[in-house]
Amino acid sequence: MEIYEQQNRRQTSGKGHFIAGMAVGIVTALLVVCVGYLGYQIQKKVEDGSRNSQQVNADNAGQNATLGQAVSEKVDILKYMIDQYYYKDDIDRQALENGVYQGLMDAVGDPYTSYFNADDFNTFMEQTTGAYYGIGAYVAQDIERNYPKINSPIPGSPAEEAGLRPNDIIFEVDGVSTYGMDLDKVVSLIKGEEGTSVNITIYRDGEYMDLAVERRQVEIPTVEHEMMEDGMAYIRIIEFDDVTPGQFQEALQTSRNKGMKGLVLDLRGNPGGSVNAVVDVARMLLPEGLVVYTENKYGKREEYRCDGSNEFDLPLVVLVDGNSASASELLSGAIQDYNKGTLVGTTTFGKGIVQQLMKLEDGSAIKITVSSYYTPKGRNIHGTGIEPDVECPFDAEAYYNGDFDNQLYRAKQVLEDMME
Repeated sequence: MEIYEQQNRRQTSGKGHFIAGMAVGIVTALLVVCVGYLGYQIQKKVEDGSRNSQQVNADNAGQNATLGQAVSEKVDILKYMIDQYYYKDDIDRQALENGVYQGLMDAVGDPYTSYFNADDFNTFMEQTTGAYYGIGAYVAQDIERNYPKINSPIPGSPAEEAGLRPNDIIFEVDGVSTYGMDLDKVVSLIKGEEGTSVNITIYRDGEYMDLAVERRQVEIPTVEHEMMEDGMAYIRIIEFDDVTPGQFQEALQTSRNKGMKGLVLDLRGNPGGSVNAVVDVARMLLPEGLVVYTENKYGKREEYRCDGSNEFDLPLVVLVDGNSASASELLSGAIQDYNKGTLVGTTTFGKGIVQQLMKLEDGSAIKITVSSYYTPKGRNIHGTGIEPDVECPFDAEAYYNGDFDNQLYRAKQVLEDMME
């Protein structure tokens, strides 16, 4: 039975159960006060659609004028029929217009291509500042079933304190169904004033649960690190933001000062982020050569390279899972291609495409997929992901019941063997 059918049943007869074993797909996004900077790279902000290098050529846009006129006339007819026959008078005109624009982007069939009205765009840009009022969690999208899910809560955040876990399906927010809702729309439901609470209905292991989560100011940590036993260092990169390279460099230096003999780099649950940031991190690990390259539909290629001056010279293990996406796959794929480390965990998400954000003159904007990216050996992992060198599924029961991270334990075993 499909989720939407169970949703209808739940609304009439209480909370039911929907099909287990959901296929998970990530739309890289970050929920820190809501949802923040997500798993794709904003390569350029187009401040004036009529003057930037990405502006649409008017001649090209008008080469199918007949079709354009027909569409415009049909939209006018539909709007007229709504005015004449729809049984309510309080129609939101702006919502109708936004629906037309969003429908056009949805028809592309790409979950990463979308339309922002002016308010949504401003909200989105505010979320990239690094501190928000919200619940403090990374959010993703179950593409097949069309519901958002928790990717990972930020340590010490209200989300973690309330008991939210990775892969929890966000079924409702304050009683509003999230089925089919764009992640950026989920933002407006979850965010709010500091000190207030939001009720999130989640689906986990066949059961629905209502969790009241307090909204607080949450600062985004991007790098965590600690020393483990026998000279093994642990560094986790939560996402790739502008501040990440500096934080990673500091974590590396601190670990070296404490006698690091090998490194576990944890990219699990990392939804991606800035291409420039991940390339800067890669330049602290990789030998001289290509880090990644992108190609658009015209065959135009852009390369990102490393001079090898800061190549990492110790044993390296990289932890990945099905929530490692986009920029985190870029880094793990390059490490694998150069045989600089051993990947442990499960197959990554498989997002090998790049989005660009374009602002329009009226304050609205579109986010559109513009190119594919490739690892140094020419692999495009979109839709397939990166297979680890050592397969190790995550034992959630052991982790949440006994605080035992079996994947980290396996990574330490592999690293210990490499250090001998």
